Amino acid sequence: MATPQVRVTGRLSTWDDARGFGFISRASGRDIFVHISAFPADEHRPEIGDELSFVVEPMPDGRSRAAFVRFSGGARPLPTAGHGVVEHSGPRERLRLRIDFAGVLAILTVVAFVVLVFVVSVVFGLPPWVPSLYIAASIGCFVIYAVDKISAVRGRWRVRESTLILLGLVGGWPGAVIAQQLFRHKTRKAAFRTMFWVSVVINVVVFAILTASPLSHLLTPA
Repeated sequence: MATPQVRVTGRLSTWDDARGFGFISRASGRDIFVHISAFPADEHRPEIGDELSFVVEPMPDGRSRAAFVRFSGGARPLPTAGHGVVEHSGPRERLRLRIDFAGVLAILTVVAFVVLVFVVSVVFGLPPWVPSLYIAASIGCFVIYAVDKISAVRGRWRVRESTLILLGLVGGWPGAVIAQQLFRHKTRKAAFRTMFWVSVVINVVVFAILTASPLSHLLTPA
């Protein structure tokens, strides 16, 4: 007979909405980690001060996290100084609009590049291996971002940022952009974002130079 799961109560004291995780404060014991995937999919987004009930679930690394989280319907007190982490200023809705707008621009950049590759293929006769390289590199980048996101949540070994930048530089950046927006991963660190988009610009410029009429022969095997 299965042991009944004991539910614990607490309040959400720290929350990073962009990255989808935070910590719950309990009456006794340490604050416990919680990920967005532990919340009901049909409920509102978590906010600091939410009263929650949950089941404590052990992780492979020996630490614990909250699972099967439910909203208890308690009032949301404003976080006091030094309690919780409010990473963003201004109204919450404005924050979400900024995040969504940036994500839409990133996805539109991928769409525009796909259209560019298609047009160049039709007009200049782009060799099939070129789009194939982008597709393969993008799939690889997407998978690596997914693995790194899981590792970040579970506190495991991480992929180096320099490796992620290099994979994007060689053609995997469309897949990286999709993964960043889908998993909300690597979308907040300004230094990484700057280096990432610099690598995207370099890749697109090199692509444009090599596909220009005088240099297109460089892409075609002799």
